[in-house]
Amino acid sequence: MKNIVFGVAVLLSAAAAPAFAQTAGNTPAIATPDRQNPTAPVPGKNSFTEDQARERMQEAGYTDVKELKLDDKGIWRATAMKDGKSVSVTLDFQGNVVAL
Repeated sequence: MKNIVFGVAVLLSAAAAPAFAQTAGNTPAIATPDRQNPTAPVPGKNSFTEDQARERMQEAGYTDVKELKLDDKGIWRATAMKDGKSVSVTLDFQGNVVAL
């Protein structure tokens, strides 16, 4: 009986391991509203259009978004105004908007 209980425990822990491995330390595909990836901007294939990138930056509080370009790493880069200052701003494939 002990062998059966032990065998079931081993099987259950082995079944849970792949689920844990998929979430532990992986970078999410998209940004969440209340958290930003600390390594942003994250390089990767970007599916945002120019208009969507501009809109995301404006929603993050940036105005007068200019010189918006998609670089070779998949990061949208622009200059914009925020709090009366000109800043460089980026948008990565996850949706993270970051001033550099």
